[in-house]
Amino acid sequence: MPAPVSGNNWERIRKGLKDAQLLNSQRKYNLSMIKCRQTLEFMVQDLCDKAAITTTNSNQDLSSLIDELYSNRWISKTTCEHYHKIRMLGNKAAHEGNENAYDANQACQLLSHEVVTFSKDYMNASPQRPQQRSSQQRPSGGGQQRPRSNAARSRRRSQEGFPLSSTDLMRIAVVVVAVIIVIALVRLLRSDDSAPEETTPTVSTESVANDETTAAEEEIPTTAAPETMAETTPAPVYKTTDYLNVRAEPSTSSRRLGVLDTDTVVDYVGNYDETWAIINYEGTQAYVSRQYLTQD
Repeated sequence: MPAPVSGNNWERIRKGLKDAQLLNSQRKYNLSMIKCRQTLEFMVQDLCDKAAITTTNSNQDLSSLIDELYSNRWISKTTCEHYHKIRMLGNKAAHEGNENAYDANQACQLLSHEVVTFSKDYMNASPQRPQQRSSQQRPSGGGQQRPRSNAARSRRRSQEGFPLSSTDLMRIAVVVVAVIIVIALVRLLRSDDSAPEETTPTVSTESVANDETTAAEEEIPTTAAPETMAETTPAPVYKTTDYLNVRAEPSTSSRRLGVLDTDTVVDYVGNYDETWAIINYEGTQAYVSRQYLTQD
C-alpha cells in the first residue's frame, strides 16, 4: 500500500474520487474502477495510521487491513462491506479487464458514499480511540470511566449513525405507498358503510289483503343506493437512477438484454423479490435491479 503523505492524504482521496467519477462519465469503466480501488487504499492507509495498525507487513493485504479496522471498531459493518465491494471490483478490473458499466457505477457510488462518511467520522478522530468503540467498554487500568456530557453523547450518537442505502430508501418508499393504499381502501369501505340504506315502504295488513294494492306496490321501482365512486390510485411511475442492465433472468450472471440510460421511464410490472424487479422490455418480461429504480 502507498505510504501516507502528510497533509495531502485527504486531498488525494478527494482527487481520486473526482478522477474516478470523471473516468466513469467518459465511459472508461475499467480505469474508473481501478481509480476507485486506489482511492480506497488511501482511506484505509489513513485509518490504519490513526488506529496504529502496521501496514508494512507484506502478508497484510488490503482485505486483511479492512477486516482488522472492522474488528477494532474503526469502521462499521456497512462500511466494511462497502470497502470490500470496491476492492473486489477494482481487482476484477485490474486483473480481468472488466469493462462493465454497472460495476463501474456501483464502485463510484459506494466510494462517494464512503468518502462522505470518512470526512465526517474519521478526519478528526483521535489516534488513541476509534470512533466505533462500544460505550460499554471500560478502561483496562481498572479506574472509573469519566462520565460524558450530554453534548458529547449527542455527538457520539450522530457519529455512530449509519446512513441509509438506496435499497433501504426504496423499501421505505414501498412501505409508504402501501400505507397510502391501505388508508384509501379504509376510506372507501367507510364511505360504503355510511351510504343511505334502501328504504322499503311499510305495507299494512289491509293492503296485503288487497291484491290490487299489493300488485301496485310491487310495481313501485326501488331506488338503489348511489354507488360511491371508487378512489383510484394512479399506477406508480418508475425510472432509472443510473445506467441499468436489463437481464433475461433475476441474476447478474444471466444474459444481458440491454442497458437503460439514467432517468429512463420503465414499464414496471412488479417486484420479483427484494433485489429484482420485473419490467416489460421490447415485448417481453425482463429483470432489473430494484436498487437503481426510483418512483417518480
